[in-house]
Amino acid sequence: MAMNLRLRDDQTEALKLRAEQEGTSMHAILLRAVDDYLARTAHEVLVREAAKEQTAKWAELLERLK
Repeated sequence: MAMNLRLRDDQTEALKLRAEQEGTSMHAILLRAVDDYLARTAHEVLVREAAKEQTAKWAELLERLK
């Protein structure tokens, strides 16, 4: 899917500089950033769901420990 991404001037310059430093393209850096974000947030969702399940499982004990 093609899309447009509008960056501030300072973001564009920083991204361009980083791409030059890494010897890669701005496009490649942005794709990597999206992949990193998706992986990190997917993990956060799994942790949150596990915490809810464990809280429900141990609710009685947790209440007694208060």
